[in-house]
Amino acid sequence: MINKIKISYNEEYWFISAFINTNFIDRQQIAKKIEKIVNTRISNITEKDAWLKELADYLMKMANNISLSCNWVDYIPIFPFHHENSDQFYDVLGYFEFHVKYYKDDPEKKKTIEPNLLQQIPHIILTELKSKVQFMKHEVLMDLESPIYIFATSKETDPPGIEWNQKQIENYKKDLSYWTVLYSGQWEDYSPTLYDVRIRDNLSNRLSELHFINRNSAFVYMAKENYENFFEPYMKPYVVNPAAQIRTIIFSLREINNSLDILFLNTYSEGRIDTKKLEEKINNLRFLRGIIQNALSVIYNELDYNRRQHYTSVLRHLIKKFDMNNIKERMNQKFDLLYNMMNEIHQKRVQEDQEETEKALNILNFLLGAGILADLVSLLMIALNLNESDFSAIMLNSIVSVIISSILIIAIIYYVFVKIKVKRKKIKKTVDGIVLNKDKDKIILVKRRFPPFQNYYALPGGYIKKGENTEDALIREIKEETNLKVSILEKIGYYDDPDRDPRGEVHSTAFLCMITSSENQIKGKSDAISAEFIPIDQLNKISLAFDHKKILQDADLDLIKKNSLFD
Repeated sequence: MINKIKISYNEEYWFISAFINTNFIDRQQIAKKIEKIVNTRISNITEKDAWLKELADYLMKMANNISLSCNWVDYIPIFPFHHENSDQFYDVLGYFEFHVKYYKDDPEKKKTIEPNLLQQIPHIILTELKSKVQFMKHEVLMDLESPIYIFATSKETDPPGIEWNQKQIENYKKDLSYWTVLYSGQWEDYSPTLYDVRIRDNLSNRLSELHFINRNSAFVYMAKENYENFFEPYMKPYVVNPAAQIRTIIFSLREINNSLDILFLNTYSEGRIDTKKLEEKINNLRFLRGIIQNALSVIYNELDYNRRQHYTSVLRHLIKKFDMNNIKERMNQKFDLLYNMMNEIHQKRVQEDQEETEKALNILNFLLGAGILADLVSLLMIALNLNESDFSAIMLNSIVSVIISSILIIAIIYYVFVKIKVKRKKIKKTVDGIVLNKDKDKIILVKRRFPPFQNYYALPGGYIKKGENTEDALIREIKEETNLKVSILEKIGYYDDPDRDPRGEVHSTAFLCMITSSENQIKGKSDAISAEFIPIDQLNKISLAFDHKKILQDADLDLIKKNSLFD
């Protein structure tokens, strides 16, 4: 028979890994900004936010009795990371640390908090941050794919004074297991086998304590005297902080892996990226890998030389729990694969460029090698040796000179033309369309299926095919992405900023268009996950891919809407 135990909640820490750009915002400014967003959302929690109806009352009471502060913690203060999907730059890696207490001054109310209640508000906050992050993309890139990490603590149990040997852990394993896994401890009908798994990794080396650390949450119990004397000076730096740090390393490795995936896709579409720019991106990611390896070397040195057995056991557990070695291995394999593909593309392009250039050089070599120019020069010399008064000699001299000069000029022009052609091949041409609905109060935006700017909104458009003019390319691309037919009204502009597309130098011609087919036929297809009508007055609330915001500004849609210029 499994005995019952009541574990009293004390306080907790939340962690969210992130990159920040200190060129846009000060470290503590961003922490206070995030703290304000979180506190505002908590103050607006209602019963409808409860994930189970029977927990709504508990949720409201907890939201009304929460004490929360947020602080930014540098982990790697120099980390120049370029996010391939959003084309944003960040320079610091670290995490947001929230210190959270429910019923701060009411120990009796704290006893009413069950472990399944602790995930409710962090889940609400995560959803809120996802909705706000698009307005802070220049400032911060947060790990919002993972749950907010909850590190909960306790310093009181009923019955009290339990000696936590393995037998006692087994006796109380059911209730204890709910605290060890905060994110899935809400059901009563889990099997005893699962309870056994949850209580397996008690990292404490003291009978008066329990230390459980998992991928998305952690729980520490310390007897009251131990807690008050040793939590801040020991547990915080040697157990709590390492969990946040290693989770931040995992986040950075995951983002590097995502960047490698994006570069791989772009490399596979080899005509769409500048090889030189690709090499620069790979080298930067390698540099970041080196920075992470340096941070990890500090951890591995601790494992080799630190004599605190408990601390080193925590580090080993975290490395294993977060599957760090496998993540690093997958990343290294991607580097090798991408590097090999890049070399193949580079060699192929160099060969193509050389073949183009050699055609021009072969003409010059043929003229010189075959002696044609030499024969012409000889004729010229003969003409010069003739009597200067001989009119025919003078004419021959002039004609031969013109022929030689013309041949040389044509050959040189052809050579220069080939060199320019080779250079221009590196510039890719695209088209973009601002597509108005028939009432001229909405335009169509598509959600991108592939990186860069995956899942971002963009104007419909795409690459111009060989032999295709810009207008035909635009009509085709809009049809492929939105399922709609359009007519082109006017050209908006030509956009050739070398940094407008992270894949390389891509120039775009933008047009204003009007739908000619039924608007009900709209449907995201091809490279578009979806195609949607967006009111013109709502466009300022949407983050757009590439330089599409500038294209919209140049089109002056508010003026179009107001004056109906194309009636």
